[in-house]
Amino acid sequence: MRLATSQEPSAPLIAYVGTFSSPLHDVLPTQVDLPPGNGRGIHIFQIDRRSGALTPSRVVESGTSPSCLALNAARDRLYSANETDRVGEAQEGTVSAYAINPLDGDLKFLNSVSSGGSGPTYVSVHPSGRFLLVANYFGGSIAVLPILADGCLGEASDVKRDSGTIGPARATNAPPGSYAFSGHDRTHAHMIAADPAGRHVLHADLGLDAIFVWVFDDERGILTPAEAPQTSLPPGDGPRHFDFHPNGRWLYSIQEEGSTIVRFDYDSATGSLAAQQTISTLPPAFVGSNFCSEILVSKDGRFVYAGNRLHDSIAIFAVSDSGDLTHVGEEWTRGNYPRSFGFDPQGEFLYCCNQRGDNVAIFAVDRDRGGLTFTGHYAAVGNPSMIVCLDLAKLQ
Repeated sequence: MRLATSQEPSAPLIAYVGTFSSPLHDVLPTQVDLPPGNGRGIHIFQIDRRSGALTPSRVVESGTSPSCLALNAARDRLYSANETDRVGEAQEGTVSAYAINPLDGDLKFLNSVSSGGSGPTYVSVHPSGRFLLVANYFGGSIAVLPILADGCLGEASDVKRDSGTIGPARATNAPPGSYAFSGHDRTHAHMIAADPAGRHVLHADLGLDAIFVWVFDDERGILTPAEAPQTSLPPGDGPRHFDFHPNGRWLYSIQEEGSTIVRFDYDSATGSLAAQQTISTLPPAFVGSNFCSEILVSKDGRFVYAGNRLHDSIAIFAVSDSGDLTHVGEEWTRGNYPRSFGFDPQGEFLYCCNQRGDNVAIFAVDRDRGGLTFTGHYAAVGNPSMIVCLDLAKLQ
């Protein structure tokens, strides 16, 4: 139940939206399908706790495409992957750190460091709070960046570069008539995150059709191969993102070109993954091209949400007692090319970043049945890429 007005916290609920904010065609390979870069940096909004509507607050101007954002556990620092920045002889990307004003959510720039490769596309904070994990899409590499006592970032404590056999241009599980091709030209590290215990770090490489598992040394920030260091997905399907169930025993991986979700059993002691189910993110009759994007498990673990670009939908799945998924519906995103989505802290609203539609569409979440209902609210943002929410009332 939503709070009555008299009970609502006085501190604001904030949303940060990362964007593509530069003419990417000037700096990235020409064969890549690129967004035009209509964003202006990190857009800050206040969230209406009752309606979910977003009201613009300010923009932290940046022309380097801060396309992925991550909050630390204390919720007083924000980190951005600057996908189109180029520094040094190797022309690597950068990652920036910001301090969050606890009164209004404003951001103060702290520092930027090299991301350990080109095109940093994903960042996440290790559960220890002492390291930032980075996936460099165009560099085909991952990096560990120490988080210093003041929240600034240090130079990489470890960098690993992917290698192996590149998958085919045609996905094994592609829908009939699909021409989806996004990353089987070289290695492409697309996501990196620790398991809930922080013992292991996993990363997906779309070009290699594999999820890699590392043992993490949380004292030195060093990665070493796990007992089962690599799990392969069907050739050409292209693993993009993954999310853990709250129980830590199930992992769901979404495949960008294959338009599937694979459920794995996860052994937290060894880091090993065992595939148990593969299910399409699309309706049975769908034909043509589609590129999957985001996948998120609801906070209570009852539902899984999966993004479809070109089909422009969010598919909704119920989670069974065994962890397997059953398709229960889908919702049109009210925009073009949903790159990602996120929930407010209470799980009452879902915010969909329609990358090519230049808007964030807002949906109410039926927490009993998993369904999404469009609220009628949009927020105008050029090329939105990712949204994270912060309740300042919990910082006071």
